Amino acid sequence: MTPSAPSRAARAQLVQLVESVASGAIQPGFETLRSMPAVPGARPAAVLILFGVLDDVPADREYSAGAVSRDLDVLLLSRAETLRAHPGQVAFPGGRVDPGDADAVAASLREAWEETGLDVAGVEVLGTLEPIPLEHSQHLVTPVLAWWRRPSPVRVVDEAESADVFRAPVADLLDPAHRGITVIRSERGEFRGPAFLIPTARGDRLVWGFTAMILDGLFSRLGWNEPWDEDRVIRLPGQNE
Repeated sequence: MTPSAPSRAARAQLVQLVESVASGAIQPGFETLRSMPAVPGARPAAVLILFGVLDDVPADREYSAGAVSRDLDVLLLSRAETLRAHPGQVAFPGGRVDPGDADAVAASLREAWEETGLDVAGVEVLGTLEPIPLEHSQHLVTPVLAWWRRPSPVRVVDEAESADVFRAPVADLLDPAHRGITVIRSERGEFRGPAFLIPTARGDRLVWGFTAMILDGLFSRLGWNEPWDEDRVIRLPGQNE
């Protein structure tokens, strides 16, 4: 499918963003992520944030901003329910940087290929965002922004690792009707974070936690966010009222 003018504009905005980050310019939108505590000795990791032109099911609605059209999407996966860490959560493809990886970019592409069967030859890496420390997992995660210039079929490669692989229309993610927050309470206090509840072929998927924080911050940086109800609580699976 030939990219629409809005999709070409979206790619141009992504390029401009990574160029600004590379220049050291302070970018708005990642305030919560930037405020996370440093993790001494953190292990390097990377996630691939792959945007492209949806070739199957477009968004349910048009989006008001010029850079987001019904054919713009981002690649996501659902982790297997049997995993010990973050079972069932929606995530970007990615994982730890291995000794054989040249850098975080190489690690993100390798992990995406291993998890989804993605043909990395069709991926144009645009650049990276600032690494994000994750205290819980002791990782320093580099988000890698990329454009799917030649889309290829994707699938669940290892059912022990992933339950689903899907391309989420960006306009659906931005739909205020699909947005809210999750609330987690523990002995350390209360944590509220952004969430997206989006329809897929296998039912609604809840995007929350680290992945939702990256998406929300990225959309904010790009000026794509629409006003949404930041008091609407979306319960996590198994969470009581």
